[in-house]
Parts: sequence; structure tokens; C-alpha cells
Amino acid sequence: MSIDVGIVGPGRSGKTTIFNALTAGKAGTGSFARDALAAHIGVAKVPEPRLKTLADMLQPKRVVPAEVRYIDVGASVKSLVTSKGIGGELLNQLSNADALINVVRAFADESVPHPEGSLDVERDIATMSMELVFSDLAIIERRLERIETSLKAVKPPERPAFLHEQETLLKFKAELEKDIPIRTLSPAAGDARLLAGYQFLTAKPLLTVVNIGEEQLPEATGLEAELNSRHAQEKAHIIALCGKLEMELGQLDEPAAAEFRADFGLTESGLDRVIKQSYELLGLVSFFTTASAEVKAWSVPRGTSAVKAAGKIHSDMERGFIRAEVISFDDLVRCSSLAEGRKQGLLRLEGKDYIVQDGDVITFLFNV
Repeated sequence: MSIDVGIVGPGRSGKTTIFNALTAGKAGTGSFARDALAAHIGVAKVPEPRLKTLADMLQPKRVVPAEVRYIDVGASVKSLVTSKGIGGELLNQLSNADALINVVRAFADESVPHPEGSLDVERDIATMSMELVFSDLAIIERRLERIETSLKAVKPPERPAFLHEQETLLKFKAELEKDIPIRTLSPAAGDARLLAGYQFLTAKPLLTVVNIGEEQLPEATGLEAELNSRHAQEKAHIIALCGKLEMELGQLDEPAAAEFRADFGLTESGLDRVIKQSYELLGLVSFFTTASAEVKAWSVPRGTSAVKAAGKIHSDMERGFIRAEVISFDDLVRCSSLAEGRKQGLLRLEGKDYIVQDGDVITFLFNV
């Protein structure tokens, strides 16, 4: 199962260009292509140098990287840059995403004027933040209305649960009305479980991509530092990249792309940077499996138990979990094979409560 990341942003910000850069896609760009609500969906393979190392060492028949699925939501300028919040089909497209990317525009192009008539990164960041807040407020207000109705007829034993939900939603409503996103708050465990069911947009990890022009590349590092400092309290992250350049490089083979990238003073691709930041914001770690002549990378949230990691591969593995054979990536590289790792006592047997660590190479034993 891949990670889903929704891409949002004002019209003509280069959302679809960024989408194409991330997925090596060829979706139509420009406002003419974004009038419908149909989403562009594409998959990016997660760059993982350790996977190549394992493949070179173990010589499997198949090498399968982890994947990130990007959803470039279809929306016209009017449906995003409003004061009414995100709703309808657009909300449905975003609500199931694990994280969001907000694309804001810093590049100048007279042939594609900004809908607001001028370039202003701070304004556009604030606009989308406001849209996400309005969306969550609308959900809360609708639910509070239903709770009020239910409290008039609910049976006494059920009343405390409704009152607790009402109290929790009112608390978060008050924060949202101060333009404070839910992801910056620290709800109690019970409240967090309650809120997870609502799929609030401001609760999702947020990466802002400032879409710059080629001539702005020398200023990118300073721009990122300034914006991240200014927005540090929002628990999001901001990076600057040139979507048009990255889209063009994404159509080349890697050696050619690396050569062109070096000409612009870039040390890594936009895809690598976006995925790294997405993983960091989502708190993900990677583990590897080597069974059935296949080396495969998987992504799970930090703190995931062995039994839950097994369930990510297949529900039968979680249900019939016996134990996990684990060796760290570094130990496996040092001893060159699983057999040698077992001989040296580096291959450990772990139970269902073992917390998977980044870089673990795991064989799950199960019985159903």
C-alpha cells in the first residue's frame, strides 16, 4: 500500500507541473486543463540507496521500491481561492491523503498571469491555510449541529460520549478560529483517536513547495531558510524548487538528468527532496524484506510494532504472526549475507511488540 499525498494550491501556481516533476508524468498543464474536478494520479518510486545495496549483495530476481502516490486535485482558480473553504468533490479527493503539498508560485511568466494580479508567496500560503481552516470548521460545525440534535433524544448511558465529543470539537473549533491548524496541537490520546475519524485537513502533515523560476535558483536556499523561520510555529516545512526544470529533467534518463542538474548547481532531484521531507513530516521509517527472491522496501510510521508491519505486507501475516527475524541494514552489509549474519549472531528473533527500526531487514514467520 502506497503513501498518498494530495497536491493543492491556487490556480496557475504550477501544481500540475510539480505533479509531473514528481511522477515523470505528462499531464496537461495550464489553466485550460484544470477546469474539471478530475484528479491526476501518479506514482513515484521512493529513492532508496540502501535498496540498491541490498539488491547488489543478494542478487534477487525482483527489486521493488516503496511508492508514493501523488494526487493532483482537479480544481479551477475559483474553487480554491475563495473564502468559503474546500468542499464537495475536492474535499473527497483530499480527505484520504496521508499528507498535503501546497504549491505556491514565485516564478514570473507574463503569458500566465497570477489570478491575483501579482506574485506574493506569503499571501498565497495564507490563502491556502485559510481554505484548509475553513474546511475543518465547516466539518466541525455540521457535526456539532448533529450532536445537539442527538443530545435531545439520546439515552442516558450514551450521553457522556456525545458530551465528550462536543467538548473536544468545541476546543478545536476555538483554535481553528484563531487560524491555528490542528497539526500544531497536542491532543490527548482519546481525543486524537476521535479526531482521526474526521480526516481534518489542517491535521495532515503539510509541505509547501515554492515554485520558482530558473533565474531564482541561486536564491532558493536563502528563500527556504527565511520562510521556514517565519512559519516554524505551523509545524510544516517549506522548500523551493523549479517545477518546470524538474519536470523537464524527469523526462531524461538519470545520468543525463544528473549532468544537467549539476549545471544548475543542484545536488539532488526535486523528487528526492520532496519525498525526504514527506517522510520526515509523516514520521516514516523504511524496512526491507528479502523473501521469495525479491528485495522490497516498505514504509511504516515510526513506532510501528513488528506485528503491524507484517500486516502492511498482508493481513494473514498479521493474523498468524509468530515472530520476526531481524538484522539491521548496516550489520547485513558488514557480514554480506543473511546466513553469515545468523552465524555471527546478528540475526535476532523478535516478538510482536518489537518496534521496527529504520533500516531493519525483516523476515516474518507466520502461520494461518
